[in-house]
Amino acid sequence: MSSRYLLTRWEPENAAFWRATGESVARRNLWISIPALALAFAVWSLWSVVVVSLDKAGFHFTKDQLFWLTALPAVSGATLRIFYSFLVPIFGGRRFTAFSTASLLIPAIGMGIALRDPSTSYPTLLLLALLCGFGGANFSSSMANISFFFPKAKKGFATGMNAGIGNLGVSIVQFVTPLVISASVFGALAGESRTYTVQGVEHGIWLQNAGFVWVPFIVISALAAWFGMNDIADAKASFAEQAVIFRRKHNWLMCLLYIGTFGSFIGFSAGLALLTKAEFPSVNPTAYAFLGPLAGALTRPVGGWISDRLGGARVTFWTFIAMIAAVFGVMAFLPHGGSDGSFAGFLAMFIALFALTGIGNGSTFRMIPVIFLTQKQREAEGQADDAKRQALHEAGKESAAVLGFAGAIGAYGGFFIPRSFGTSMSITGSPDAALLCFIAFYAICAAVTWFCYARRNADMPC
Repeated sequence: MSSRYLLTRWEPENAAFWRATGESVARRNLWISIPALALAFAVWSLWSVVVVSLDKAGFHFTKDQLFWLTALPAVSGATLRIFYSFLVPIFGGRRFTAFSTASLLIPAIGMGIALRDPSTSYPTLLLLALLCGFGGANFSSSMANISFFFPKAKKGFATGMNAGIGNLGVSIVQFVTPLVISASVFGALAGESRTYTVQGVEHGIWLQNAGFVWVPFIVISALAAWFGMNDIADAKASFAEQAVIFRRKHNWLMCLLYIGTFGSFIGFSAGLALLTKAEFPSVNPTAYAFLGPLAGALTRPVGGWISDRLGGARVTFWTFIAMIAAVFGVMAFLPHGGSDGSFAGFLAMFIALFALTGIGNGSTFRMIPVIFLTQKQREAEGQADDAKRQALHEAGKESAAVLGFAGAIGAYGGFFIPRSFGTSMSITGSPDAALLCFIAFYAICAAVTWFCYARRNADMPC
């Protein structure tokens, strides 16, 4: 590999190196990574907004079938994340970012072709939903890669920016899709429109544009990653070297907490539009669905920034407490006992909940590098300088692997939340049972955070 792309010396904790060359290189890789990750989230979340308009384009499915279409991308994305989280140290961040971004062309083009024809079978749409998991998987490789570039003091900012602005892809797709499917953006190239009637007025819909619109941006982003990013020689590691994290208690604890934060963000993103349509039928969910993910994406860097100053564990603990209150707020504004509920209150509580998940996403990802660096430093106490340097090196590899793996496990929340809504509504006619389960889970997460990381005499304060 050309030395132009391979960094044979990378010492972000060396202040002189960081000032001289490190910071500019790290920031260049970060700014290329961010739009690539935003596109990945956009593709991953496509079905959360497409399902709302399927009936207008001539597709007719049950509510439960629609919830399956929104949930399956999370299953495949979370599962692929498990593998993606270990691949950056094997193949290199530049090459894998370019490849994984280019892979988004498969579901984007596939959806564009399939959504032109309402006779496309439901199993085909399920397969395309699974393929959208490529977008979800990219998160783990992206976060693992960026974590190598920045020193401990700036990891919260870097991972928060990468994930936070990357998460904007969820909001972008929910804002852009209703616009592009209502116009012939690509003319005859994308195919003809379907028509539907509202109050006697005929409208056209180009649902295929929901997939096709991302294709040129994916191509540009993949090329930018290939020609503009770097691989780090010292970041190379085999799967066996990284697999040590499976023996680390804190790996599994952080997976649990990340299900509560990121799992909630992506799960609510997938289910909010359909939940709104079911509980408030007179409301157009596509006009508001993007607001929640937007709030969560914007607050993620804030969570990392605050945690750099106050400590990730403290921020995470209070975030879970506030999330419990927000879910109670959502329940209070839902229709109950013949009342119509309050959509304004429902939406406000969900936006607050999304904002809290963003803060929690940033704070939990700030905790991980600190935990593993502290653990390795404790093991190297009293040893020679070489041993201490090796400890720093191993901490970087382990924390990168945990960042990716926790992101993989956390993404399963994107499946369980919309499925919980669907199951709860099928059995009880209301989403309340699902929301009560979320409250109980957040209480467990708060207790784990306090006992293991936030209390005065915690084993691993961070």
